[in-house]
Order: sequence, then structure tokens, then C-alpha cells
Amino acid sequence: MNHIYIVVALPLLLGGCAATPIGDIATYDDAANPALGVTPIHYSTPVTGYSHRIPVDPRPWRNQNDAQAPQGDAS
Repeated sequence: MNHIYIVVALPLLLGGCAATPIGDIATYDDAANPALGVTPIHYSTPVTGYSHRIPVDPRPWRNQNDAQAPQGDAS
């Protein structure tokens, strides 16, 4: 007998010995219960946070670097 048959058959046989029936585990009644704390999903458009930006002329880069550089000794 090939080893692949044992690898496939063993989980199936052990799964049949489960103490809890699958009907108790996977029920659809739980989805309708509002006490579970699941909030419904509301539709929002993909462009909700969009803000229009236009190109601007370049600014002197040295002033911007100096403004963002950490204050203090750079040694």
C-alpha cells in the first residue's frame, strides 16, 4: 500500500471520530443574531477623501530643507 493512501485516509478516519457534530459548529443562525456586535457595512464612494490639487511653481529647495531640518547641533 502506498504511503499517500495512509496520509489521505488517516485524517478522514480521525475526523469521523469527532465529538462535536458539524451541524453544531457551522450554523447560519448565528449570523442573524444582532447580539454578536457585528455592525452592518455602509457604502462609501471610492473618492470620499479626495481633494483636488494643482501643480505649483517650484520653490527654493534650501529654504524648505532648512525648515524641515532638526534644530540643534548637527555634529
